[in-house]
Amino acid sequence: MARFSSAMVLLILSTLLACHDRPTQPAASLSVAEALRGTDDTGYAKALEPRTFQFPQDHGPHPEFRTEWWYYTGNLESREGRRFGFQLTFFRSALAPPAPEEPARTSAWATRQVYLSHFTVTDVDGKRFRSFERWGRGALGLAGAEGDPFRVWVGDWSATAKNGALPVHLHAAQGTPEVTALDLVLQQGKPPILQGDQGLSRKSTEPGNASYYYSLPRMPASGTIRLGGESFTVTGDAWMDREWSTSSLGKDQIGWDWFALQLSDRREIMLYQLRKTDGSADPSSSGTVVGPTGELRRLSRDDFSLTVLDRWQSPRSGAAYPARWRLRIPAEGLDLEITPLLADQELDVSFRYWEGAVAVSGNAQGRGYVEMTGYTEPASVHRQ
Repeated sequence: MARFSSAMVLLILSTLLACHDRPTQPAASLSVAEALRGTDDTGYAKALEPRTFQFPQDHGPHPEFRTEWWYYTGNLESREGRRFGFQLTFFRSALAPPAPEEPARTSAWATRQVYLSHFTVTDVDGKRFRSFERWGRGALGLAGAEGDPFRVWVGDWSATAKNGALPVHLHAAQGTPEVTALDLVLQQGKPPILQGDQGLSRKSTEPGNASYYYSLPRMPASGTIRLGGESFTVTGDAWMDREWSTSSLGKDQIGWDWFALQLSDRREIMLYQLRKTDGSADPSSSGTVVGPTGELRRLSRDDFSLTVLDRWQSPRSGAAYPARWRLRIPAEGLDLEITPLLADQELDVSFRYWEGAVAVSGNAQGRGYVEMTGYTEPASVHRQ
């Protein structure tokens, strides 16, 4: 889906950053739904109709839109058979719309852009989930995005390509003396998949409430993961989601459940279920099935059913997240069960949401990633 959960926090951080050259870290109590409502879109481009995508150019930034994100997740395994999941994501949000002529800056800290990054590692066999956050201004080289060659970074966390946009090198490290680090190279694998209507992914019936969205659904990955004093050589498959937009949740939407699944028969599934404030699924929910050779099947809300089979309650936020699902896609002959590899994969960052590695079983097997947002929203939001 629109993997715009963390990007929406930037709308809150933007206010802080616009007022302070050296902002303090916000508390983990921000509301995604409230941040998405009532924002002024004046001066920004909007995703209103399908466009022609150009690669590798579109791997780079689109500053005429208010937000965009580069979203990398994947499942990895060491030579010894130890299993890991990872997430490394970068978000850009504009502090102000583009100006026809850029005014003279009086401070080296001045910028129109702010960036946020989330980094997680799921140590399946060690039964531990680690999550970290960085954010900064798009000034003084602290954070930014470039197109050719491709690079997006926040501090020394980065996704870079030496030539053009692929392969991509991911790097992130956090903590001392117990370091959690990721160093991976991702190949393209399957070509880019345009989500929605030729890459236009509508989130509601409101005009402009949409994003331009493409995915690289199965990127062969190799490299190392470091956990404290241990280093593991790993291989596996990653998934990259790429979106840019000037959009917000509809008035009656509270959050979403997003699935990226890689099946062992070389099919991939992306689908998202937008949730309304009354708990029902929004009609704008949709998805895509990618065939073994790249053929596409678009999924409307009526083409799949998603049933929650179990729940897990967070000891930090108190949120009760779905913890197991049954997914049925009749036209594909799929009847799947999706189970988190660890129950607790809730990010403890500026706001809390759940995103983590899952296993797929049923009449097809595989693995993937799931993101869930809106489960920690305050009661005042649910009553709107």
